[in-house]
Amino acid sequence: MEKDNLLNKCHINTNKDGDTFVGIQIIDGDISICFPLEYRLAEDDKHIRKDIINLISVLKRFDDKKNEILPNEKAKSNEQVEFPFLAYMQIILNYLNNGYFYENEIKYKVAKTGKINWSRTIKTQKTYPQGTEVFYLNFVVKNSNLNSDALITLIHEYCVFESFSKIGWLYSTVIPKKPRIKFDKKLFLSVLYEKMGQTFNDKNRSLFQNMIDLINSFGNKELNSRFYYGTYRFEYVWENMIDHVFGVNDKNRYFPRTTWHLVSGKNKDNNALEPDTIMIKGNEIFVVDAKYYKYGATAIPAHLPESTSINKQITYGEYIATNEEFKKEFGEDMKVYNVFIMPFSKNSKYFATDNNYKYIGKATGDWKQSKSKAEHEQVLGILLDVKYIMFNLIKHDKDEIEILSDEIEKSFKKNY
Repeated sequence: MEKDNLLNKCHINTNKDGDTFVGIQIIDGDISICFPLEYRLAEDDKHIRKDIINLISVLKRFDDKKNEILPNEKAKSNEQVEFPFLAYMQIILNYLNNGYFYENEIKYKVAKTGKINWSRTIKTQKTYPQGTEVFYLNFVVKNSNLNSDALITLIHEYCVFESFSKIGWLYSTVIPKKPRIKFDKKLFLSVLYEKMGQTFNDKNRSLFQNMIDLINSFGNKELNSRFYYGTYRFEYVWENMIDHVFGVNDKNRYFPRTTWHLVSGKNKDNNALEPDTIMIKGNEIFVVDAKYYKYGATAIPAHLPESTSINKQITYGEYIATNEEFKKEFGEDMKVYNVFIMPFSKNSKYFATDNNYKYIGKATGDWKQSKSKAEHEQVLGILLDVKYIMFNLIKHDKDEIEILSDEIEKSFKKNY
């Protein structure tokens, strides 16, 4: 890929007409890097590369399916080519940080100085007695040399070259030297598996495993022409990111459950309603539903959550707000808020702001007629900048929890 073409290869999803794939796809050598709805893409190559690398990291970390390739339902079977993208990335990063992998070749020589091997010295060298002591004039010493011709080094050269040939454009326009060895899958794998069994160094084991994954992929004839790395269901990634940053670990405590009490005496427990995220600050509980909806991109009300989601959210809130156990734990003045979090860009033409969060309104249920306007009987809509959250993925981030809760509380007080 030419350097000045990198921006032209990037695409921001619209979530219209099947435009939902997030990730990297290469078809007949044509590369497309697809970012999620409303992502704020950088304009220079250096920062675009950071965007791409972070995108891959997010997909690997938060895709529930843990599958590097999620083919489109419309794609033909021969287009569904597995590509170990992370293995290629790790091989490149290892090379950039450490160079080629070399084995230390251990040799021994007779010398007067050096790291002495006493076992060999005692067995092979003549002693010279002096009084009650014995001396050696020469010793067998250890001599370590880097063996640049070792087979493992040649295999590494091959893997580095192949990795740069396919995705080296992510890091540099320079391609390393061509390998000195021809591809031999059986030989390469045999050597690597042997090395895996001989080392306890975690970094080396990781490198060898990445090389194994890469070599196993070479047998696929389609790999050079087309592969996909990513997902058509980024909404799951969105949910997992929100839960990671804002949520508590034991959220199942807050799930409303139901049971069938049958006249036969055989009761049936149903699956619980499960909100995406439970966020807590002090005596305040926030029931958060991460909605990967395109309202932040269009400002069209039809692109907001509908009645089913709204009513379900109010049910979540009511279950917690009326639960005596939670009142004992959080106090009688406990507050429960309901929130939808949806993606947007803070540079949006509809919602431009200097903040990463944007309140856009509330949803209510007509069946709730409470005069108290209880917090849990209304669902607030908050937009969250997509790029910001993708680069700020700290587990249970107290600072972000504080910012989001303040935005929710401020919006509620201002509008109710």
